[in-house]
Amino acid sequence: MKILTYEVEGRQKIGIWNHDENWIYPLDSFGMEYSHMQEVIENISESEIQLLNHMAYKDPYGIMGAAPAKEARILAPILKPQQDIICLGINYMAHAEESARFKKEAFGGERPYAVYFSKRVNRCSGHLEGIPAHEDMVDSLDYEAELAVIIGRDAYGVPEAEARKYIFGYSVVNDVSARNVQTRHQQWYFGKSLDGFFPMGPCIVTAEEIDYPPCLGIRSYVNGELRQDSNTGLLIFGIDHVISELSMGMTLKAGTIISMGTPAGVGMGFNPPRFLKPGDQVICEIDHIGKIVNPVV
Repeated sequence: MKILTYEVEGRQKIGIWNHDENWIYPLDSFGMEYSHMQEVIENISESEIQLLNHMAYKDPYGIMGAAPAKEARILAPILKPQQDIICLGINYMAHAEESARFKKEAFGGERPYAVYFSKRVNRCSGHLEGIPAHEDMVDSLDYEAELAVIIGRDAYGVPEAEARKYIFGYSVVNDVSARNVQTRHQQWYFGKSLDGFFPMGPCIVTAEEIDYPPCLGIRSYVNGELRQDSNTGLLIFGIDHVISELSMGMTLKAGTIISMGTPAGVGMGFNPPRFLKPGDQVICEIDHIGKIVNPVV
């Protein structure tokens, strides 16, 4: 199912898209009184998931509170993450090459260990929300389309073969980055954590809906021009490895968001670089999940 956080007539709700995504059915119409997505992730039962998957194919006119999708404001599915986002750096080989080229570093093609960093996100941005340009401190604003993995239950000491059992679902994110801030501070946390730098959505697709491991087309567009065009099957370090490695030493709490890294085609990868500016529109999309559209403001 595709589960989302949305607003209609001034009320914030949790719902599911129907099968053709023209309607949204609120969870409370099925007796599920979840007020926000974290509660859903922590408490939803397998039988409730099965019911929602079944109801997604029902006629909307028999469902109380069903709303036309075009009348709803689509918010980020997880509005306020409980912890920092865990991110993978340079996790596609072609992006590793363009990153090294931008930094004028030699690249030998070896990636023995995953690169992890965190991203402070006080509030995730939703579909059609603006990406702040922060022009007072940023002169090299960049986009990064990424697959997000949402952990469904607390995970500690998870073997790779068991990792998929801990996944609630998947979403699309844009790991917006200020390259000059990254370079100045010689680390990524500050340059990736400015307000408005984590658009997410438009929904979470629950894990049972997508073949594992996900091998999905991933793309980004700037002002309609295709910039990134790859597949999540090309991850250097896959989901099994990442969940297992991280959980060997720390507990991944239910609701944890892991952003799996971006493919080649970001602004810094062009010669000369092609960074974002106010008025630009960025689209990030992943097959079978959806797309998020965000203007730069």
